[in-house]
Amino acid sequence: MKVRLEGVTLIASDVGVLAAFYRDVIGFQIVVEEEHYAELKNEGVRLAICSRSLMAENTYGHSSYIEPHRGQAVELNFECESPEAVRELYEQYIAQGAVSVAEPVVKDWGHTTGFFADPEGNIHSLFAVNSVSV
Repeated sequence: MKVRLEGVTLIASDVGVLAAFYRDVIGFQIVVEEEHYAELKNEGVRLAICSRSLMAENTYGHSSYIEPHRGQAVELNFECESPEAVRELYEQYIAQGAVSVAEPVVKDWGHTTGFFADPEGNIHSLFAVNSVSV
């Protein structure tokens, strides 16, 4: 029996702030916006944002959702059309409030990749596959 990854949920201390970031900076459309939950429309996997308090309620008080967040738990990878697009979007995101983690550079694995953090401190990447010269 197979399963398919349908969506990713980010856990947030402030759903409104994080949802606004993904709407205003990344460009996703908010299709559900509630105090403790937001769902964003984009091509590919569904992205949702849920409050710690709602997840604690849904899991009968599991300590993961009650304790403060520590460390990196998830990375979203945003593929761009070209290395130039990576650099352009990276600068745009930083100008709009994302936190610079590592500016875009060519990596050994053949991608141009840059890392930024959202308002909750989740670190994500922008990347493009570099064309291969023959």
